[in-house]
Amino acid sequence: MSEVFDIFLLESVLNGLLLGGLLALLSLGLNLIFGVIDVVWICYAELIMVGMYAVYYFHVVFGWPLLLAMLMGILIVAMAGAALHYFVIRPVLAAEPINQLLVTGGVLFFLQAAATLAFGIEFKNLGVTFPPIVVGDISFSMPRLIAFVTALAGMLGMYLFLTRTYIGTAIRAISQDRTIMPLMGVNPNRIFLVTSALGGGLAGLGACLLVLQYDIHPAIGLSFGPITFLICVLGGLGNMVGGFIAAFIFAQFISVGGFFFAIEWGYVIAFLFFIGMMFWRPQGLFTK
Repeated sequence: MSEVFDIFLLESVLNGLLLGGLLALLSLGLNLIFGVIDVVWICYAELIMVGMYAVYYFHVVFGWPLLLAMLMGILIVAMAGAALHYFVIRPVLAAEPINQLLVTGGVLFFLQAAATLAFGIEFKNLGVTFPPIVVGDISFSMPRLIAFVTALAGMLGMYLFLTRTYIGTAIRAISQDRTIMPLMGVNPNRIFLVTSALGGGLAGLGACLLVLQYDIHPAIGLSFGPITFLICVLGGLGNMVGGFIAAFIFAQFISVGGFFFAIEWGYVIAFLFFIGMMFWRPQGLFTK
């Protein structure tokens, strides 16, 4: 009995790691945007919803190959991120933070309502199934394993981009001192636009991984938006490495808590941990 208990507990821990990879990828783009532009996109998860619908329609309705449909989904969400910054965020950059939050909150409800009118409230899915990966007595979800590997690759790619390219160096520099960088020949508006497109592309990549695991509907963003935001706050808003680590911590509370009690209680325990940490370190565990 104890041996079976240990196997299932180990399976929960490992599945928590895989879930953490998916949550880490979702928080990566949001942290990048906040770290550079200093604006929290409350509607970030709704961009993911747009990407999921894009992949579904290109693959299921138009008959495109899945990988090509995913690439198109990433491109569409990257363009949506750039458009969001240009038409919505840029006019309120000098406004109070509460006004910026209200504006992006308005975009959230607009995208939900538009998706409901355009696509209806029916749940849609790709119809693609993956066999579980079984190692001994432990089984893993293949889409979560793909998400975990993709999150690690995305983090590595983002690190190389920010440290080895001119644009990446400019992004890091302007995130540290946005007032002096124009004197160094850097155009802040251009960097903000590139960062928004990059953050949107990461949201599109997250959509490609989520659409393999979950049904698509207009309110799907509500399932991941609050968790993504809490993870970013827990890791320290704007700190990509901190958010990456915090995602795995949060996922372990969900997975292991769900093993001992129920999956709903796993989320309750994770949220209670977050509330407790905000009393102890309101700036986040790995603040800049």
